Amino acid sequence: MIYDHRTYTLVTRKLKPYLKLVEELALPVMQENGMVLERYFVTQIGTLNEVIHIWRYDSLAALEQIRIKRDNDPRWADYLDQTEGMVLMQQNKIVEEVSFSPGVSEH
Repeated sequence: MIYDHRTYTLVTRKLKPYLKLVEELALPVMQENGMVLERYFVTQIGTLNEVIHIWRYDSLAALEQIRIKRDNDPRWADYLDQTEGMVLMQQNKIVEEVSFSPGVSEH
């Protein structure tokens, strides 16, 4: 099991409209194409205007195949068009759990 840990820094005053677009446009496309959302956070203390989301995959190969399906969905292009200019910076990490991580046996 691997996790795609993403941190996006948004343009000031774009957090609420961005989250609305994620919920209404991106999530249905992503989940219908096989992406599994583990967690979605916004920062309250520290770097502001930041979202952190974590997606679970069986393997890197599965991640690649699911992204291809998502990218070929025309609704994904609509989401990208509507969120253009809202994200200042993106950080992406692929991580895996260690044996003593809480919940490891649940997946």
